[in-house]
Amino acid sequence: MDSPQTAPKKARPKARRRIALALALLIAVALFAIRLTRPAPVTVTVAEVQPGRVEATVSNTRAGSVTACRRAKLAPPAGGRIGTLAVKKGQRVKAGQLLLELWNDDFVARERVAREQLQSARAHAREACTVANTAAANAHRAQQLRDQGFLSPEGIQRSQSEAQSTAAACGAATAQIAEAEARIGASRADTERTVLRAPFDGIVAELNGEVGEYLTPSPPGIPTLPAVDLIDDSCLYVSAPIDEVDAARLKLGMDARITLDAFRGRHFKGTVKRIAPYVLALEKQARTAEVEVHFTDTADAKALLIGYSADVDIIVSARDPVLRIPTAAVMPGNRVLVLGNDGVLKEAGFTPGLSNWAFTEVASGLVKGDRIVTSLDRAGVKAGVKAEVEVLKK
Repeated sequence: MDSPQTAPKKARPKARRRIALALALLIAVALFAIRLTRPAPVTVTVAEVQPGRVEATVSNTRAGSVTACRRAKLAPPAGGRIGTLAVKKGQRVKAGQLLLELWNDDFVARERVAREQLQSARAHAREACTVANTAAANAHRAQQLRDQGFLSPEGIQRSQSEAQSTAAACGAATAQIAEAEARIGASRADTERTVLRAPFDGIVAELNGEVGEYLTPSPPGIPTLPAVDLIDDSCLYVSAPIDEVDAARLKLGMDARITLDAFRGRHFKGTVKRIAPYVLALEKQARTAEVEVHFTDTADAKALLIGYSADVDIIVSARDPVLRIPTAAVMPGNRVLVLGNDGVLKEAGFTPGLSNWAFTEVASGLVKGDRIVTSLDRAGVKAGVKAEVEVLKK
């Protein structure tokens, strides 16, 4: 049997083990509690600082529109009842092709009468001039007979008077020919006032009127619907308003990108062809200059419709390649949030270069590969917090 002195010595190691186990259990519980109470890392989206192209661009303040280089709203200069409608809406026509004709039987009849009068005047002129030529020949022969002493001076005078009279009649008849031709021209002009022809190749966009309806020309200062709206869709451009401040940076020939709501995700190349020499003040707070951007590739414009809404980004300057970050990641004061290797968000400043709505050039302050937070609008995203990159679902 153990002596009373050795029993406490054996009990001490067991007590120590119990204490150690209790402490370990307390520590585990404390760590577990800390883990439960510690906030979870925020999820963020990031973009790495990488080289690429950065452009300084100017964009329109309001939506522009696709416009035809030539568009004519046509109507005959005279009013009247539509007698012939030679085209349909959507039909392609050639320059000089008949579009419509008003009832003009009276003008056509007058022109026919004028042509008959011309024929009569020509016949009368031939007759009068033939008589004049005969009288002139007789006067010449009479002069010869007088020189030979066979004709008296009175006979010579009669022959010369007759020659002069018939010559005057010939001249008057010839003048009647010119008068008849002028009447034909006047009658033809009256007829042409009732005829509408295409001034250029194009497509009929709109017709206002049917056969038998009365067409009235627009009185001065009172616009009315055109009889025919003709569009030359072989040449299209985008007309867009640019803020007066940005307009001063533009020059003719600058490259541009055209985007259309009807073709989302697609860009069309364009070139600045015209900058309005004046500023429109439709609203006191919005003063703009109209800019025309023509499609670089005319094939791109063939599938477009007149009136499409369009936006333009005019490239003022560009640099490629340079380090760049998304513009949406830039905070006031040219600062960004960087996700470090330790998973903690840090605020960092940088020096920007060129910038547009998509990308901003990094002149200094950041290096290639830095992970820049782009989801600044999420709750809890700030410097000093733990963060993890959001895994996007495929």
